[in-house]
Amino acid sequence: MQEEIFPLVDEQGNVIGQATRSQCHSGSMLLHPVIHLHVFNEEGKLYMQKRSSTKDIQPDKWDSSVGGHIDLNESPSEAASREAGEEIGLNDLTLHYLDKYIIETDRERELTYCFYTITNQIPQIDLKEVSDGRFWEISEIKNQLGKDIFTPNFELDFGHFLSKGLDHLLKENMNSI
Repeated sequence: MQEEIFPLVDEQGNVIGQATRSQCHSGSMLLHPVIHLHVFNEEGKLYMQKRSSTKDIQPDKWDSSVGGHIDLNESPSEAASREAGEEIGLNDLTLHYLDKYIIETDRERELTYCFYTITNQIPQIDLKEVSDGRFWEISEIKNQLGKDIFTPNFELDFGHFLSKGLDHLLKENMNSI
């Protein structure tokens, strides 16, 4: 099986090259684009996935509803829609763009495009991609922050976007479900 090829981007998101998955995750700090999609139900609960134990980054941690790399020649919204179908079986979602920012860890550097959606669809996880999934109360998430349950990337997203103005975002877009 051939290794995945990721686009390399500058800090604005312009493609400037490409590299393999292993090169991007090797500590090279090559900036590559990813998406995080946060899926809410009509009750305001956030769906989270538990990463598979076979993942090379943050195995067995609870994470964003959907997360994945953007393929060559794919837009962030196309990647978010594709990954939602692959990971948790959700299709035809109305995506709301939040922002993009850089997440840097000891192993990688990602330009992260964040989206959210509100849906009544019931996620159906792909056990090759995800080991578990469920809806969480926002208060439950807040109580578990910093306890090594969630990925650092999810905690950054939560602090950066989700905990600020969350009620406003959800009420504003409830009519989209």
